[in-house]
Amino acid sequence: MEAYNEKAIQIMNEVNKVVIGKRTIIGKVLTAILAKGHILLEDNPGVGKTTLALAFSKAMALKHNRLQFTPDVLPTDVVGFHLLTKGGESYQYKQGAVMCNLFLADEINRTSSKTQSALLEVMEEGKVTVDSVTRDVPKPFVVMATQNPIGSIGTQNLPESQLDRFMVRLSMGYPDIKSEIGILKERQKSNPLDNVVQVVERDEIINMQYIVEDIFIHDSIYEYITLLVQQTRENPLIDLGVSPRGSIAIMNMVRATAFLSGRDYVIPTDVQYVFKDVVAHRIILKAKARVNNITVDNLLDDILRMVRPPRIVVKGTDVEYGFRY
Repeated sequence: MEAYNEKAIQIMNEVNKVVIGKRTIIGKVLTAILAKGHILLEDNPGVGKTTLALAFSKAMALKHNRLQFTPDVLPTDVVGFHLLTKGGESYQYKQGAVMCNLFLADEINRTSSKTQSALLEVMEEGKVTVDSVTRDVPKPFVVMATQNPIGSIGTQNLPESQLDRFMVRLSMGYPDIKSEIGILKERQKSNPLDNVVQVVERDEIINMQYIVEDIFIHDSIYEYITLLVQQTRENPLIDLGVSPRGSIAIMNMVRATAFLSGRDYVIPTDVQYVFKDVVAHRIILKAKARVNNITVDNLLDDILRMVRPPRIVVKGTDVEYGFRY
């Protein structure tokens, strides 16, 4: 486990060469990948969302495809289609953009709902079905989608069913002054992506995902996750709470968080660290909350304060809390 953990740290170091000053976001993206999840990056244009995805694909030797989601993109562009051969005797499958390891769906909220829905099966099951024929996508498989804030020209809300399939929603934000100066210097003569080197093979990523699945979770942690999720369903200001799929996403994320922290067991701080990233995009507020300027972020902070975390003890002493990134 320790050797793979060091590999994971090296991946983050490589990506950090390109995406300067966003170490926490880099760590959470890697956490989601190791948890076999998909990532939704919501932010203003030009803050480095696409660069982040390309840096990960290069450091992890992942075959990547990028599709710009404009209004004229069709579902067949995503999943592929069957083309009649020259002799007219059979059909040949032409791969869609998702047949890769890392699929970058750029500005996913600018395309039609029909095209967006083409991603539902592949994000949930890792398969695509075209003309009743089902095919597996390569492993590992990750969808990293970017979307501009709602209200930007040409955007529309993603349906709840698709939002629920993203393990986390993250926002990079603008860089601070020091980081932006570093970005300007790096871009003077070359593209920083050229400096990113491959750290792992694809098989090693799969092995890391298997290790993450074996991370130990105590029953009290399962109960803690369930109590937090239950609060989102019972809160009078929340119209739609977190589904069981969301609970599973929290469980998988906390395992990956523990792995990246160098532990083979989960602690309550792991849950608190990822809770809002996993949950916020799955919640719909009631009109009463919106009228009173109550945000999802406010409510989730209240829930974290309300539900008391368990006290985990290892060999007679409290577990030391903390993260390596």
